[in-house]
Amino acid sequence: MKRKAFFKNISGEGLSPLEIYLKFLDENNSYFFESVEGGEKWAKYSIIGLPTKNKINLGNNPLDEIDAFMESHQTEKIDGLPDFSGGLVGFFSYDTIRLIENRLRVSKKPKLDYDEISLMISNEIIVYDNYEKSLFIIVNDYENNEQNALNRIEEILEKIQSPYVEKEQPKKNNIKFVSSVTKEDYLKNVEIIKDYILEGDVMQVVYGQEFSSSFTGSPISLYKALRKLNPSPYMYFLKIDDLHIVGASPEILVRLQNNQVTVRPIAGTVKRGKTDEEDKVLSEQLKNDEKEIAEHLMLIDLGRNDVGRIAKTGSVETTDQMIIEKYSHVMHLVSNVIGDLKENQSAIDVLKATLPAGTLSGAPKVRAMEIIDELEPDRRGIYGGAIGYLSWTGNMDTAIAIRTAVIQDDIIKVRAGGGIVHDSDPESEYQESLNKAQSIFNAIEEMD
Repeated sequence: MKRKAFFKNISGEGLSPLEIYLKFLDENNSYFFESVEGGEKWAKYSIIGLPTKNKINLGNNPLDEIDAFMESHQTEKIDGLPDFSGGLVGFFSYDTIRLIENRLRVSKKPKLDYDEISLMISNEIIVYDNYEKSLFIIVNDYENNEQNALNRIEEILEKIQSPYVEKEQPKKNNIKFVSSVTKEDYLKNVEIIKDYILEGDVMQVVYGQEFSSSFTGSPISLYKALRKLNPSPYMYFLKIDDLHIVGASPEILVRLQNNQVTVRPIAGTVKRGKTDEEDKVLSEQLKNDEKEIAEHLMLIDLGRNDVGRIAKTGSVETTDQMIIEKYSHVMHLVSNVIGDLKENQSAIDVLKATLPAGTLSGAPKVRAMEIIDELEPDRRGIYGGAIGYLSWTGNMDTAIAIRTAVIQDDIIKVRAGGGIVHDSDPESEYQESLNKAQSIFNAIEEMD
């Protein structure tokens, strides 16, 4: 029996996507996705994943099992519906690479306190159109269950239209972050990586540290503060089992849209100026910084290589090269690499070819990841992995899990790092890792 997306499109005038999500937030798994394009304007759609108890159960071959599950649930895209109208939603941790790359399969580090891959089965969603001020209520079901689906849509609509009563949120405790490595060890490990580079073992390694603290505050309050302080292309709040994932990532991992694959490497960052004129001067300095250009070109090559593994021969091209994108606090050098997907390749094949991003591992990728395994004291978990969706229609959109907090058992964890190259200054690299964690630290400070 075929499955179908049943839907209703209504006016969303006077409604806030976040407020709608808060009406549904309960003890079950759910999620909320928003986006700010180019750091400056809200993207067209905000996605509200309604609470679900259903997750995909994974065994010994999780990636193959996800592939088979997606194939069995595939639905046709309906004209007029947003790009995402239901699918699998959640995360693939950085450690998913151990299922893909034989050289990294074994790790002696303690296992994570959560699954390496965790995906909700999301059949009931609300998509808010920020441009048209309208919303789609979507329920996926079998074609012969049409009346049940339509009844469910009316129930959802009734809840959307009900008054929102703000619940009192727990107050945050005194946050004191502790790093997984001492500063002395961090500086020493940067020197070890530079030695590997000097020996010709590797060209770049993305090395980092994890900060953790007790946390008794409200994860949704943290998200509210983060979206206000750091609007980004990928903003997400996910509640999966006993995990809360709160993030504002600037960087796509990979997108698959109508058989076109896109990766968008970001490398090269400078703070925003106080005026438009200062912005102009700083962006020119960034575009002419030889070290940043060399690192960025290496990551474009990595991106082209990754896309080339699953794209049709001759279809890979760089459509944007080292353009400046402005965000609330910083400007980035960004490039765009696209390719046409080969026949008989799926979203999971695309993920296997691109995870983790070169901007979170280094180059060459596998050797860089071996060095990360050697020097970082614990598993990365969600950091550096993928957060996003696999759509029942075959599309996929994932962000790199950076600028992200993971909250579990009253502990909050934030990871950050940077790319080490032959002329890196250890002290500067240490400071960069602190700077990159700062957006989450600042949001915690700003929490209600």
